[in-house]
Amino acid sequence: MRKKWFFIAPAAIVAILLFIAIGGVVVMQLWNWLLPPLFGWRLITFWQALGILVLCRILFGRIGGRGFHRSRFRNRMAQRFEHMTPEEREKFRQGMRGRCGFGPPASESKE
Repeated sequence: MRKKWFFIAPAAIVAILLFIAIGGVVVMQLWNWLLPPLFGWRLITFWQALGILVLCRILFGRIGGRGFHRSRFRNRMAQRFEHMTPEEREKFRQGMRGRCGFGPPASESKE
């Protein structure tokens, strides 16, 4: 078992570094190919491209796929919604409409 980790750990580190390097090169090439001719912006370096990748990760979360926490939250809310009575569901919907800006609550629109 130890011998297996002895080979897997360095390979994983190299793979992660290679993935980061390829991502930086791809972002740099796309930026330098598209944005200077379209908008007149400056060319960027590899390190600036990596900075853009990090900034996107901070601002937008996971790269690709659905986030684990978001899907778990949706599943939990769907289960709660299934166990509600029709009256409770309607009350919940009206409350969400009023709080989230989806229009006035149903009680105000009936007037």
